[in-house]
Amino acid sequence: MNCFVEHPNAVGETYTQHMGMAAWFGVRLIVAGLACLVHAVFPFLCVTTGSAHVRTLYAQMTRRQAVAQSRPTEFANSQAH
Repeated sequence: MNCFVEHPNAVGETYTQHMGMAAWFGVRLIVAGLACLVHAVFPFLCVTTGSAHVRTLYAQMTRRQAVAQSRPTEFANSQAH
């Protein structure tokens, strides 16, 4: 079971929290991809939708990484003992 919690703990989340965030990011990426496909066929639609989603997700992910790196994690603490 360690493989299911090692990474979530490393980023300061429980398995359930990490699953929720990863699913939320995945849905947002799907929406961005669909907007790009619409834009491919109709270049006058969704002109900035895909890139705006990607920029927003990147900013959120880097903020979350910075917060996770700034605090000790349960996993890191359990490995030190």
